[in-house]
Amino acid sequence: MTRHCIAVAAGGTGGHFFPAEALACELVRRGHDIILMTDRRAGTRRTGVFAGRQQFVLPGAGIAGRGVVRATRAALALARGTMQARGILARLRPAAIIGFGGYPSVPPLLAGSLLPKGRRPLLFLHEGNAVLGKANAFLAGRMDGIATSFPVVAGVPARVPATETGMPVRRDIAALGGEGYVPSNGVINLLVWGGSLGARVFSDVVPPALAALPPALRARVQVTQQARAEDVERVGTAYREAGIPAIVAPFLSDVPERLHAAHLVIGRAGGSSVAELTVAGRPSLLVPLPIAARDEQGANAQALVDAGAAWMIRQPRFTADTLTERLVSLLADRDLLARTAQAAARLGRPDAAARLADMIESRLPDLPHAA
Repeated sequence: MTRHCIAVAAGGTGGHFFPAEALACELVRRGHDIILMTDRRAGTRRTGVFAGRQQFVLPGAGIAGRGVVRATRAALALARGTMQARGILARLRPAAIIGFGGYPSVPPLLAGSLLPKGRRPLLFLHEGNAVLGKANAFLAGRMDGIATSFPVVAGVPARVPATETGMPVRRDIAALGGEGYVPSNGVINLLVWGGSLGARVFSDVVPPALAALPPALRARVQVTQQARAEDVERVGTAYREAGIPAIVAPFLSDVPERLHAAHLVIGRAGGSSVAELTVAGRPSLLVPLPIAARDEQGANAQALVDAGAAWMIRQPRFTADTLTERLVSLLADRDLLARTAQAAARLGRPDAAARLADMIESRLPDLPHAA
């Protein structure tokens, strides 16, 4: 394979950035040059695969859910970012651009589509959810290909080639693939995560739900929970008062180890979270983010539920009483948890980064300016 320069467009939250890093590592391993086009939230990366490589922080902001004034400002920022990206792309002439969703993908991919024929790079999107996100939906019709994390993704244009690659995950998470699930013979390890900043609803609901478990069951439970910094003290206090061993922190630096040890995971249903659960093969109780523009997390969770790989509780019904009742039935059934873990593992794609790199490389020789 000829060595190419490939631009990776990603920013914002870890759910968009982690898969971009995983792909970039695979592309570098294959001998390609990479550049990063990102937003100010991600900023210049001083560690990881992008450190020391060309990086460009572009203006931009999300438009969905904003008032007229803020939406206008966001649109103008995206326009400025697109113009800057066009100049960068015209100068560097990457062979391809791959975007990972959200507004940080818009300026590079839109700019790439506006370049004249013969200088236009191949344009790819990765969609991490079971429903095409708003930014990706805006860009989709201009793309040369779309990679998906699910077999069926609502909103993908029929005229654009789509390939199910799975969601690239961090290397240490991918290493969990195939290790299997070991049911509890005593202590039950619960992992509670809520996205890159935690989620207050889990801090409000999970501690009282666990405190209300029957004493014999509660005595077997230990918890690792991600919580917002301002909630860590009260959540930790609630567990101490209930006699439940717990680690509570705003950021979990040892997610692979905690995921490997977990007998049940409680959390959101973002694309990266779902990918990590399925790669590791862990049963989960999912509470989709209720304010997502297209209910992407609800669609993700439903896909796992339909496959027998998870359970879902919508946030309006996610109360301490409801959770206690559900946990009593789940934690008492080792075989059910094991079957659900096996179903999750069947959906996992630990080789997603390689599959996505394969999809991109399969198109690169078609470029007229390929060396």
